Amino acid sequence: MTIYQVAKTAGVSISTVSLALNHPDRVSVSTREQIIRVAGELGYRPGATASARARRRTGRIAVLAPFSSYETYRTRLVGILQAFRPDDAEVVVLDAPSAAEADSPLLETLPVRGDVDGLLIMGIPLGERGADRLRQWGPPTVLVDSAHPAFSTVTFDDEQAGYLLATHLLSRGHRRLGHLHEPQRSETYVSAGMLRHQGIHRALREAGDAEHSCEELVLADNGLPTARAFAAGFARRADRPTAVIAHHDVLAAGFLAGLRAAGTAVPDQVAVAGFDDGPLAEGLGLTTIRQPFAESGRRAAELLRSLIQAPQQTPGRTLLLPELIVRETT
Repeated sequence: MTIYQVAKTAGVSISTVSLALNHPDRVSVSTREQIIRVAGELGYRPGATASARARRRTGRIAVLAPFSSYETYRTRLVGILQAFRPDDAEVVVLDAPSAAEADSPLLETLPVRGDVDGLLIMGIPLGERGADRLRQWGPPTVLVDSAHPAFSTVTFDDEQAGYLLATHLLSRGHRRLGHLHEPQRSETYVSAGMLRHQGIHRALREAGDAEHSCEELVLADNGLPTARAFAAGFARRADRPTAVIAHHDVLAAGFLAGLRAAGTAVPDQVAVAGFDDGPLAEGLGLTTIRQPFAESGRRAAELLRSLIQAPQQTPGRTLLLPELIVRETT
């Protein structure tokens, strides 16, 4: 079965079929669905050429993630590159918008390229249409920081991470916590921030005191300058929380800088904590949650290599655990 037969049966040009498979966002929904239906009925499966497979052992790997939105995905990419280095694999990097910034964050129209032997999707929730496309025509796929029952996944226990930070702060005598995070435009998926918030509230419930609370502190965007500016107004509040958990260390750094510029003592007046634990957190003496980013990339690469070698195997599940790192800011 060839692309020419798909085009003829669907009543479209070969270039339209190619666009529907490789750049689905450039084809109308009705045309795209017609081509996918016809391809499925005819049993067409785009795949890497034999010559390409002969030249490479693992082949070409595509990695899709919000690289320009979050520094941590670049750290994960390092782990992926290290894992695939012995295979002499070609790694293609594809940037995607942050799910938190999207009104429709579910990944539905991703390309199904014939020259890709494996796909890693990081930090982007997969919708059912996208999942169906991958199952029918896509290469072996592994998800990182998102989950779908049909695919192998590498995830982090964000709920437990929120619980650990909140429990630590409660043990320090704090009763009013704040959770500082970027806005999430859509609730069609469960984000890391939502899971962390659940963990914070689990710790509050276990404390068993009605005076314990957590206030959501929602920023206008995901940037350090915004967090710093927000801290200036926060410092003037008489009823402010006495401890703030930021969604990641960059936000925590901005918030910490804003508090200090306003003359607010940390941690005596306000304690600050974050998530991730990179060099920034260590340099600032920031209490945080350590995430094994490079390890998550390596684990995902290992799962994908296994799937490429044996595509019919049962999807694997890897859950990485958080580690509380206590420093001066709490």
